[in-house]
Amino acid sequence: MHVLTYRLLYIPFCLILLSCDSGSSNQGDSYFQDGEFEAAISAYEKFLETNPKNLKALYNKGRAHEELEEYDQAAEEFKRALKLDPKNSQILLSLSNLYHKKKSYSQSLMYADNAVSVAGATSIAYFMKARALHQLGNVEEAMREYNAAIKMNPSYGQAYYYRGMLNRLLERNSQACADFNKAIENEFELANNAIANYCQ
Repeated sequence: MHVLTYRLLYIPFCLILLSCDSGSSNQGDSYFQDGEFEAAISAYEKFLETNPKNLKALYNKGRAHEELEEYDQAAEEFKRALKLDPKNSQILLSLSNLYHKKKSYSQSLMYADNAVSVAGATSIAYFMKARALHQLGNVEEAMREYNAAIKMNPSYGQAYYYRGMLNRLLERNSQACADFNKAIENEFELANNAIANYCQ
């Protein structure tokens, strides 16, 4: 049984992977932003017929599949993009997030770990590594990565919340409530429920 029983939130990523890529399918992007994901996929497919190595179109096609909860197809497109740019942290994090949704936590950890190893790794890479470790029951390693994410970004409300949940698991109730309060200070609204449930 996994250690997290509460809802994990979607980690948002930018739709536009390469904002200066003038060769991308603007029609697909337009459909995507209008929420017409099936039309976006069709537009990207048409564009990719003549531009099969366009990183942005591959990535955004994967995102459209992800929005439709077609996770296997999304993973396929993300991996095609990753072959073109193996050190692209956004693609690595998208794959980590996708496998987390699929509850394939070892796969999620692998991609998050790869993202952490990329030069200039962001706090979100450490957070996503932490939450995969958390689900796998590696609590000390998860705590270390949550701490790293918060050290890099002291306003990371979501990281405070999940570190708080890990502290609850470890029966460190005062630290947990302190984390939930920090999450609220940093506009992570879900922490209000944790305060009500655990800190009264």
